[in-house]
Amino acid sequence: MTVRPRGAAGDWNPALYMKFVAERTRAARDLLAGVALTTARRVADLGCGPGNSAELLVARFAEAAIVGLDTSEAMLAHARERVPAARFVRQDIAAWSPEAPYDLVFANAALQFLPDHEALLPRLFGFVAEGGVLAVQMPITLHEASHAAMRLVAAEGPWVQRLAPIVRAQPVIAAFEDYYEWLAAAGAKVEVWTTTYVHALDGVEGVVDWFAGSGLIPFLDPLDQAEREAFLSRYRAAIEDSYTPRADGKVLLPYPRLFIVARR
Repeated sequence: MTVRPRGAAGDWNPALYMKFVAERTRAARDLLAGVALTTARRVADLGCGPGNSAELLVARFAEAAIVGLDTSEAMLAHARERVPAARFVRQDIAAWSPEAPYDLVFANAALQFLPDHEALLPRLFGFVAEGGVLAVQMPITLHEASHAAMRLVAAEGPWVQRLAPIVRAQPVIAAFEDYYEWLAAAGAKVEVWTTTYVHALDGVEGVVDWFAGSGLIPFLDPLDQAEREAFLSRYRAAIEDSYTPRADGKVLLPYPRLFIVARR
């Protein structure tokens, strides 16, 4: 199996990410459905990726000036082609400090890569205009078999020393009560909920491909191509018992996500 999660110069691979675009976009659509705004003039799409969430935002708020932020040039190039009505900028969310507030700050499956959420989310809420919304969705997968296997394989191979910092840096999503308290203390009216999606994928290989385009990237990026192949082979073996094929050959991948909508 040859899976290359990143393109040239270590960048993300939009084609692999987009293999599951319908499944990945479903959570963005559900997050946007929880936003009660009827109009918006300024919208920020944090961690916009290949533009699938920006496409939803343009359809919902056709009158708005929409900007997508990401650190991946490959993802931004894909987004610019996919959604010409929006503007896309290379920008680290952690360093983002806009000059004017936004009616909607939308962060779909992006903030889980950043630390210190107790400070981060109230800071992002500070960029929301009066009557506006901060909308956040994050996977809560740290204890899922898929992610436990990543850490297990990282700790047992010849790459252990290189990947030890990656294991230690794995994002930890806080309890939903914590996000409620942090944002309520910042003056937000907060709604939180969780949803577990169940994705029917093409065998265990489908599970590997899903995470090779997302959660496995930090583990694979420090490795050369041969090591990546070896890591993915071990990872596949580690998850086989957790994802048993159904009668039609599909495996069911449970994928829990946390949703937060904070209104000023």
